[in-house]
Amino acid sequence: MSPAAPPSGGCADPTDTTEDALLGGHIVLQQPKDGYRAAIDPVFLAAAVAAKPGERILDLGSGVGTAALCLLSRVGGIKATGLEIQSDLAELSRQNAAGNNLGERFEAIEGDVLSVSKLLPPESFDHVICNPPYLASGAARPSPNLARTTANHEGDAQLTDWIEAAIALVNRKGSITFIHRADRIDTLIHGLSRQTGGFRVFPLWPKSGKAAKRVLLQSRKAIASPAIMAPGLVLHRDDGQFTEAADAILRRGAALDLGGC
Repeated sequence: MSPAAPPSGGCADPTDTTEDALLGGHIVLQQPKDGYRAAIDPVFLAAAVAAKPGERILDLGSGVGTAALCLLSRVGGIKATGLEIQSDLAELSRQNAAGNNLGERFEAIEGDVLSVSKLLPPESFDHVICNPPYLASGAARPSPNLARTTANHEGDAQLTDWIEAAIALVNRKGSITFIHRADRIDTLIHGLSRQTGGFRVFPLWPKSGKAAKRVLLQSRKAIASPAIMAPGLVLHRDDGQFTEAADAILRRGAALDLGGC
């Protein structure tokens, strides 16, 4: 989450941004030109949440607001809070919410997952979503760009801390949804299984016949129903284009059924 010390080179100018469209233009984002930039993962994360009007959603590590705003665009009558440690990204998320006419339904809070008990009341959200740093601390050489390193590499907050924060903040029977590397699913399940159940494991296959690199994992607090391994979704055809199922989510804002969680 936050590196012990910034890599040499610092971070990019937070005012240097590009404008990018998601969901077929229904969401338009300002993102840093250099540093971490949202790709397809937060869009799939948002699509996986079966939110209902009147419910509250928390996006841990919300960045420029991608997942939260995609979810707000798809489901009316819900509100979302984003927790983000980088102040420039939190400010961009507020601007993005306002620019997409979602400002009244979104708020951004600056803070670390290690400090959630001081920032947010426990069990105050119906759904918690999370697209945390994918690389364990020390697993790879950090980027010279501080913002990119903060987004991609675990720092003081390890994956287990993100899990504990999600469990603490979701209400009873509420859902927790992570998107992460497939090779870290053991850590996710182990951490979540102490207080959640009803697991839905949903692989994202890059192509038919290829091993999944990403997985969506959803569970519910204080639920003990059996786990389900869903068929998952193939992202690309052999020619490299998105499959019809992936395109429906990425460009048309369709929901993603993880198997009845």
